[in-house]
Amino acid sequence: MRIIAHLDMDAYFAAIEERDNPEFAGLPIVVGADPKNGMGRGVVSTANYCARHYGIHSAMPISKAWRLAYAAAKRGGPKTIFLPVSMDKYLEVSDKIIGIVQNNTSIFEQTSIDEAYLDLSSQCQEKNIIGGWEKAIEIIKTIKKEIWENEHLTASVGIGPNKLIAKLISAKFKPDGLKAVRSDEINSFLDPLPVGDIPGIGPKTEEFLHRQKIFKVSDLKKISYEQLVSWFGKWGSDIYQKVRGEDYSKVSNDREVKSISEQETFEKDTLEASFLIGRLEAMAKRVIKRLHGEKIKGFKTVTLTVRFFDFETKSKAHTLKSVADSFDILKIESLKLLLPFLDRRANPRLKPIRLIGVGVENFN
Repeated sequence: MRIIAHLDMDAYFAAIEERDNPEFAGLPIVVGADPKNGMGRGVVSTANYCARHYGIHSAMPISKAWRLAYAAAKRGGPKTIFLPVSMDKYLEVSDKIIGIVQNNTSIFEQTSIDEAYLDLSSQCQEKNIIGGWEKAIEIIKTIKKEIWENEHLTASVGIGPNKLIAKLISAKFKPDGLKAVRSDEINSFLDPLPVGDIPGIGPKTEEFLHRQKIFKVSDLKKISYEQLVSWFGKWGSDIYQKVRGEDYSKVSNDREVKSISEQETFEKDTLEASFLIGRLEAMAKRVIKRLHGEKIKGFKTVTLTVRFFDFETKSKAHTLKSVADSFDILKIESLKLLLPFLDRRANPRLKPIRLIGVGVENFN
């Protein structure tokens, strides 16, 4: 019997800011890029639940978030607080939360700064199956209690027979939720869900399914394996398994980092060489800092992403002859990739640049 939990912190960045600034209690909070009165670039990193009532959500353009907040305030709603990302603070809190998880279970997998899977199977091997699930709930209650007592933050947790079900549950019972779905309850949990809730089904796929009169998971289950593969290729096979709640992936402490990258959207589209080179160097420094933080010995491939003002996006990569781990090498190699975009070699129309990103991969 597998018992897997998915822990997801609630509105993580915004919750930390509200905790650290009591005067913001009960107000809509948006953490992300500077909105600049609706003219800002970049996106929302996190919106708390008050801000979500205004229609603001993660990854939304910050300019749109500002317009929604402004409109809500004109209707008489509370004024939205816009705050910058304080990543060092969020990482420090994340380390403390993972420490609490680690003290309560030996098998876990941190998947992001505010999410983790926990394999509770070995801790909950009871003769009575129901007793095993009850023990898992008690372990999670302890973790949630310790997170609240130590960090004054809430987490939502789903418990299921695999990672897929656990994650779907945690998303459905937010904020501060805790819900378990056993193997014999999978169908009753999945069937009413909108097809867009299935991981990997994005807006375009959801729109296509709606045109086929497929709106819920129960509708999608009626479609044959052959038809799904005909529509979506290999991904159709994955959909067939997911809507049946099948997921055999393991919870593993050994997280393999395959790439590290940083990118930045500029306040103003530009081709000014000194500015772009300066921003490239700053990103390269952050990449190297993260590389060393992950205790990775070195990289062989450098990648560069350039997005122009019209959103055309170009990517370039260069593989070194030997492994490197220094800022100087990353700076030089990424600069070689960038320079052709500053003149007509890779930018024949001399289009202003909106975003650049630099990364490393092919680790040793």
